[in-house]
Amino acid sequence: MRHLPLPAILIALPLAAALWHLSAGAQSIPWETVLHALAMPGESFETVVIREIRLPRTLGAAIAGAGLGVAGALMQGVTRNPLAEPGLFGLLAGAALAVVAGQSVPGLGGVAALPFLAALGAVAGAAMVWALTTLARSGSELTPVLAGAAVTAFLVALTTLLNLLDERGFEELRIWLSGSLAGLRMTVILTVLPWVLCGFGAALFIGPRLTALAMGDEAATGLGLSVARLRAAAIAAVVALTAVGVAVAGPLAFVGLTVPHAARLLVGTDYARVVPVSMGLGAAYLLGVDTLARIVLSPSEISTGILTAILGAPVFIALVRLRA
Repeated sequence: MRHLPLPAILIALPLAAALWHLSAGAQSIPWETVLHALAMPGESFETVVIREIRLPRTLGAAIAGAGLGVAGALMQGVTRNPLAEPGLFGLLAGAALAVVAGQSVPGLGGVAALPFLAALGAVAGAAMVWALTTLARSGSELTPVLAGAAVTAFLVALTTLLNLLDERGFEELRIWLSGSLAGLRMTVILTVLPWVLCGFGAALFIGPRLTALAMGDEAATGLGLSVARLRAAAIAAVVALTAVGVAVAGPLAFVGLTVPHAARLLVGTDYARVVPVSMGLGAAYLLGVDTLARIVLSPSEISTGILTAILGAPVFIALVRLRA
């Protein structure tokens, strides 16, 4: 399993998941019809559904899943903490709060501002967790997780307060805050595309160097790496990819925890392989979860974030038990 060809993971699996995502739903559409609708624009009902409704959601799920998976891999590599991921370290809650707060500020409620607001919030959330961890002066791997839980609870409470002060805004954002890709439009995908390209490009450049960093700062320095610059670049990539995930799908818990561990089971601990495999697996994973969210209780729909939490919680508990 450790020597599976990367193209099989990075290309075939996400494409199969995307095709399933496009064909499944309240009304199933044959795969041949899906492929024809993608290749040949038309005005039939199936073509409109696929191109205008399902395709943006499919692209959003792939981007958010890949982004959060890679962000989690980078965080685990930089911190050398297997429990690190955007949701547990306060980035998702901070990004969500910033987006909600920005809706009430004139000029910041548009689609173009979403990634900027999410990025600022992610940085603020991570800074609060880092400050609490530093004050604790404990070397335990669980200390940042506990600090992240405290910061996340605080930021979620503030988000809820803002929503209660604006009941109309709360109604509009309620589903999004649970982690949902429902109603996603192509304008959002095009808005976050530059962030996606920059984040993935930086991650693929950083990945091979994270393996050296995992051996310790002194070893990495001895190999000619600037540890401070490497960490700064990794953090920037994590913030960009987290902002993309939140802007597209809201705060999706545990994606950044589950996907990198699955990638390591497949290809080992070399981050030159873990990062790109996390990208492919993350896209396929969220595409699969979002498809299940649409069909399990069809014609009703479950928020995708609920399913990622249900699937990711056992992984988190198992990792905590191993580290305790």
